[in-house]
Amino acid sequence: MTNHIPVTYDSLKLVSRCKTMSEEPLRLSKLMAQRGLCSRREADAFIERGLVFVDGVRVSTLGVKVLPTQIVTLDPQATREQQGLATILLNKPIAYVSGQPEEGYLPAASLITAESQSPEWPSQPLKQDHFRGLAPAGRLDIDSRGLLVFTQDGRLAKQLTGEDSELDKEYLVRVSGTLDSTGLSRLRHGLELDGRPLKPAHVEWLNADQLRFILHEGKKRQVRRMCEAVGLTVTGLKRVRIGRVMLGKLAEGQWRFLQPGEVF
Repeated sequence: MTNHIPVTYDSLKLVSRCKTMSEEPLRLSKLMAQRGLCSRREADAFIERGLVFVDGVRVSTLGVKVLPTQIVTLDPQATREQQGLATILLNKPIAYVSGQPEEGYLPAASLITAESQSPEWPSQPLKQDHFRGLAPAGRLDIDSRGLLVFTQDGRLAKQLTGEDSELDKEYLVRVSGTLDSTGLSRLRHGLELDGRPLKPAHVEWLNADQLRFILHEGKKRQVRRMCEAVGLTVTGLKRVRIGRVMLGKLAEGQWRFLQPGEVF
């Protein structure tokens, strides 16, 4: 176990002053989030509890600024707590909203109950603690179904939704209309949304009325808007994969915990 130096915040300020002054300091919680140690909210909570060390110095004051070159580590207690955070995979049906409930519609989180836990993946029972800080990591619009992730882990949420996320997402899309080779090429690369060009996508026909989309970004209603841009109408959309995690045999309306060793 790493031995940390039991010194005060005054010592931390002295350490910071000894660093090169050409580097711009930033809030410790922001640096922790940038490095993927945790979310900024989690960082603030860990700092308040004295579970964060900078260059071996325990920090317990919110708003502390540090240099980007300084070494930031977590107390073993914080690491154990992170390992216990829950991540839930839900097969969202149509007519449920991913995030905040809208009038006349239920949030997808309302499907996370003991009764709807999938029997195909025997795991730990659902507890009230699993709902503390549980939030959707990404969107799946009300007219779409398939894989939706909820997590307590701010690091994972950033991995799934951050601007620099490299995780691809796979969709099965039923469409109506006519699509020629030029339109298919534009779906793969050449469209723009909201005034910005889209990243290249993998798009192929699976059968006469169904396309497979693999995207490396997640703009609002992106697949539907892409199809509209080439004259297609989406009649059904299902997300079946995020990164290396598949929807698989998870039944519609059921959920399961992310399994040990299962990573996106």
